[in-house]
Amino acid sequence: MSKTTVEITVVGKDHEGVVAGFTNFIFHKDGNIEKINQNVIKGLFGMYLEASFTQKIDIKKFDQEVRDLARRLKMEVNTHHEAAVRKRVAVLVTKEAHCLEALLDTHKKKQLKGEISVIIGTEKTLSPLARRSKISFVLVNDVEQSKAEEKILSILKRYNIDLIVLARYMRILSPNFVWRYPNRIINIHPSLLPAFPGAFAYVQAYERGAKIVGCTAHYVTEDLDQGPIIFQDAFAIDPNETVESLKKKGRRLEARTLLEAVKLHLERRLEVYWGKVHVKPKRA
Repeated sequence: MSKTTVEITVVGKDHEGVVAGFTNFIFHKDGNIEKINQNVIKGLFGMYLEASFTQKIDIKKFDQEVRDLARRLKMEVNTHHEAAVRKRVAVLVTKEAHCLEALLDTHKKKQLKGEISVIIGTEKTLSPLARRSKISFVLVNDVEQSKAEEKILSILKRYNIDLIVLARYMRILSPNFVWRYPNRIINIHPSLLPAFPGAFAYVQAYERGAKIVGCTAHYVTEDLDQGPIIFQDAFAIDPNETVESLKKKGRRLEARTLLEAVKLHLERRLEVYWGKVHVKPKRA
């Protein structure tokens, strides 16, 4: 029996009745709640709800009714429907080019099962790459992160984005942002998490005399660098290695690792449950 899956994300000021309001809505629509997760941080409430329906639903009507419910509960809501169309991707960047270059090269070769629709940068350094690829580049350089995120969310909505890729985006996203795109934000971290967290992972690995170094592609959660791990890779450290040669090798590995994670997501081979990413075998 075929089924329709709908993901609902709810964000707003914490108050009573929100969870009951949305779960009862699904119940009265003869839906089955497959996943539900809610968090509260400093009075900010976030909920992710995944529901399935065995009967055909009118998507436009459903979305409107969800928005009406959210308005009554004074919450913000987004719905995401699984469909057979190509996913629309936004890439967030700062100034390091290696990860973006790998994504754009693969996109140009039509080897991504998705469309890079927009590149959003905290500065203009990488705008020429976007221009050569004929992809929109939007500068969001607000110093205050809350204002920057408000603008980014508006851009993501305008381009109807399904997946966000952090290609060495050097800012920390708030729970208010992350909760709106659960398991749809992929980041690359320059170490084999959970070891050597933070921005100076390669320097830490070098100073500690590590024998291997690697990187981790993971989904982003409100816990910094603690999201479900999608893909990892590593290489051995040569005894004559320098910090600079280590960084150079590391950047190449970062690009490949992030690209692999994005491909797996766009091929719909990833499932997240119990805090872990499970990779489904590739279809023949």
